[in-house]
Amino acid sequence: MYLQNRLENVLFYCKGKVSVGDVALSDGRIVNVSVSPDTAVSMAGKLLIPGLVDVHVHLREPGYFYKETVLTGTKAAARGGYTTVCSMPNLNPPPDCPENVKLQQQIIDRDALVNVLPYGCITVGQKGAGQLCDYEAMKDMVVGFSDDGKGVQSESTMRSAMEQIAKTGRILAAHCEDESLLRGGYIHDGEYARAHGHRGICSESEWGQIQRDLKLVKETGCRYHVCHVSTKESVELIRQAKKEGVDVTCETGPHYLLLSDADLQEDGRFKMNPPLRGKADREALIEGLLDGTIDMIATDHAPHSAEEKSRGLEKSLMGVVGLETALPVLYTGLVKPGIVPLERIIQAMTDAPRQRFGLPVMDILDDPSDFALFDLDEEYVIDPQTFLSQGRATPFAGWKVQGKCEMTVVGGKAVWQK
Repeated sequence: MYLQNRLENVLFYCKGKVSVGDVALSDGRIVNVSVSPDTAVSMAGKLLIPGLVDVHVHLREPGYFYKETVLTGTKAAARGGYTTVCSMPNLNPPPDCPENVKLQQQIIDRDALVNVLPYGCITVGQKGAGQLCDYEAMKDMVVGFSDDGKGVQSESTMRSAMEQIAKTGRILAAHCEDESLLRGGYIHDGEYARAHGHRGICSESEWGQIQRDLKLVKETGCRYHVCHVSTKESVELIRQAKKEGVDVTCETGPHYLLLSDADLQEDGRFKMNPPLRGKADREALIEGLLDGTIDMIATDHAPHSAEEKSRGLEKSLMGVVGLETALPVLYTGLVKPGIVPLERIIQAMTDAPRQRFGLPVMDILDDPSDFALFDLDEEYVIDPQTFLSQGRATPFAGWKVQGKCEMTVVGGKAVWQK
């Protein structure tokens, strides 16, 4: 039990820096941290961090409980070191009015093991078109507004949505996808698609809408966030917009930072939306993470049933799970090889999402009741059959990684303990 213990020679993240020290815990809270400046960081095997935050998670309930439930999804989150997740709106009924948000919130209040903050829809029915929702009526019930899974197709519709959402002060989190450019594609329009006879999704289907939206943000003053950025053009557009002072942030996922279409296999666990792009795109995403263009890392945890993911690249549904593997694969694939500093990974998974979405910024010393403890020395092979999520489809199956979450504490209560 770590709840009554003293941990020696532990890495801990505080105020944007990783330091080494001894940590005393009691009754689910950190009661003392003593810094050990002479201890080599590389020798510390434990990592103590504020609870991770994921602003892009699909919990599937209400409506699709055979894929995931609030209970199983938040169990997976806790096991992955997450203490807060934001739930996307592709549900049945969709959270497009106060009554439907209340229905979702009742399930969250009953079953969630970690903090769950729901999104409201941009359009009625979460269709990416048609009638806009009553944002004012929902603003105090949601963390932001999104039609994730559907791009808002009409420029005039998006302008109107931005104008109205700007008045609420909430985030508009955009799934950027121009459906007129998809042409039946289902993986990236790259070398793998051409070599294996697959229909490809062009990069412009993503960056074209981002370009459109950035212009609208300048006009409306909306607080704009781009979901699951995957292309090099998207990174450059957002980089230039930030230099111009546009109010924009963005996220990318672990799979886009670690994989490209060169890693594709004829298996549904490699199919997600947007798709894995080319090597140059992956390199641009890493560069964007390093220079701050990409603000945060979100998993886009999107569970489906085994049957829905068993139909190969062409016919499987889009979406992979990621809550239980995010930090281990990023630590193993980016930190250990010296590509991205550990501080930057943690900041992108804790401070950055909290700051942008108006959540309290947790500090190990000042507010020690929400945290996660990882063993960075523990090496293991990712086995989806051991997941607590009902989803099993991950492109990281079989990867040998380091870093396992030993404990996650929310509000002083251990919600996961190895």
